[in-house]
Amino acid sequence: MRLFVAVDMDAHTREALAGAQRRLRDRASGGSVIRWVRPEQLHLTLVFLGEIPESLANAVIGRYAEPVGLSPFTVSFRGAGAFPSRGAPRALWIGLGEGERQLLVLQQVMADRARSVGIQLEARAFSPHLTVGRWKESRPSDRRLVGEVTADETIARTRVERATLYHSRLGASSTGGPTYTPLAHATLTASR
Repeated sequence: MRLFVAVDMDAHTREALAGAQRRLRDRASGGSVIRWVRPEQLHLTLVFLGEIPESLANAVIGRYAEPVGLSPFTVSFRGAGAFPSRGAPRALWIGLGEGERQLLVLQQVMADRARSVGIQLEARAFSPHLTVGRWKESRPSDRRLVGEVTADETIARTRVERATLYHSRLGASSTGGPTYTPLAHATLTASR
């Protein structure tokens, strides 16, 4: 099973992010070949667990069904960027403003839960972002898209009240894209 943990967004937030995505898509119409994330699939990944053996699935699901002793919080989305930071970009993302510190704490808790059941995670540091598109082919000049969304503009806000463990099936949908099935929710239960 291919698994990841993410923060979901409400419909209003998805709509606002889809608007920013459309503005970026309009700018890209001049030749960049980008595979855009469908608005209904936008999510803020906290931990990518990767391929997990079926024998470990119940333990993983159980850990991510446990409540989290953190208070719910709000995150805001603002700015845009591309990975990697130099050369031809591969992924186009929208960044975070408000709530980034709390999100980093939640991400650490979710990563620790994966490690507690024996899952080895990437050593790379977590960089909070929302991927909105991936280049099929790119060149350094494609970075011009990033200038469309300024760091000063708040695109949307969403309330984080839980983290969701998802099963990802690549190419399983009717459009050829992935399908995401929620398996467990880790609800933030601490009061302020």
